[in-house]
Amino acid sequence: MAKINGTGVRLRAFRADDADALAAGFDDPLSRRFLPPLPSPYTVAHAERYLAEHVVATSAEGGALYAIADPETDELLGGIGVDKVVPLRRQAEVGYWVGPWARRRGVATAALRALSTHALGHGLERLELLTHLDNPVSQRVAMAAAFRREGLRRGAQPGRDGARDDMVVFTRLAGDPEAPEPRLLPDLPGGELSDGVVRLRPLGPGDYDFLTALLNLPEVVATSVPPDPPTAERIRRRCDRAETQWLGGTRADLVIEDAVTGEPVGDIGLFYDDPFTQQAMIGYSMMPAYRGRGLPTRAAQLLSLWVFAETDVARLIAGAAPDNVASQRVLEKAGFHREAYLRARLPGPDGKRADDVQYVLLAEDLLD
Repeated sequence: MAKINGTGVRLRAFRADDADALAAGFDDPLSRRFLPPLPSPYTVAHAERYLAEHVVATSAEGGALYAIADPETDELLGGIGVDKVVPLRRQAEVGYWVGPWARRRGVATAALRALSTHALGHGLERLELLTHLDNPVSQRVAMAAAFRREGLRRGAQPGRDGARDDMVVFTRLAGDPEAPEPRLLPDLPGGELSDGVVRLRPLGPGDYDFLTALLNLPEVVATSVPPDPPTAERIRRRCDRAETQWLGGTRADLVIEDAVTGEPVGDIGLFYDDPFTQQAMIGYSMMPAYRGRGLPTRAAQLLSLWVFAETDVARLIAGAAPDNVASQRVLEKAGFHREAYLRARLPGPDGKRADDVQYVLLAEDLLD
């Protein structure tokens, strides 16, 4: 097995003396979370069997498993490999892991770039990479290594509890450019937006309790689509997978905070479901104690400025119920213009349809 050099990493064959580090890497909670086939706990004996049997079996099936090593010290940093080779299609699947002692150093990205370039230059024409919906870190690695998000593979990975987990599919072809594709929704500058009064930050797994309280308010349920109380699982998935949605360019969920106290006071979201016409939609909700203070207007203004400055969105829309005068005032103060009254646009309670007043904001409106 030839060594492959990358930026700050070297891919080499696994050795017997890698067993201790391999066991430590695979026994890490994050590794066990996203690699459910691994035994738990993962012992040195398991690692020795992996090196003696699994590495050899993968090679016999046309794949290859490499150790990711420090090029200076030869320390084991992780592992990467290609398997599930389909010779007729000239395709294979690539996977990787990095030990907790080597994370946040660009190790996975460098290793994936090096192996992908090597594999696509030696006979393979298509590489697939599957990541869990709850693993945005791995998705960022794939995107940084010029893999393109292709879709969702339902039930692709058996979980530890007997269920099957959906996986996000990324691919890279032999003819693809080596530079990552620009994202439809980039990260916020510095991770947040603020005007000194309100602060917007991405929704995350730690926001479950707050979002549960907010989304179960009767007035918030009534304006939701559909107007049904969300289940606990739906809220958990929304928090855990908010970054995945953002990376996929479909949705940016943010928490509105009091910029002084840091208290979460509401949420605001951008829904980019029509990139072909460059139209996106915003929606927001506020906790009762913070209404009437102009905070959602500030949040809508902050989000709108970021949208027009950092994305290719040309037209931003928002809707309000005909009797929701307060929400309509928020949009008007934020610079939106009333554009249409849409009859029976949304699903309403008891199987009925609800009318919607639509507002629109263009970039030039912010200059008025």
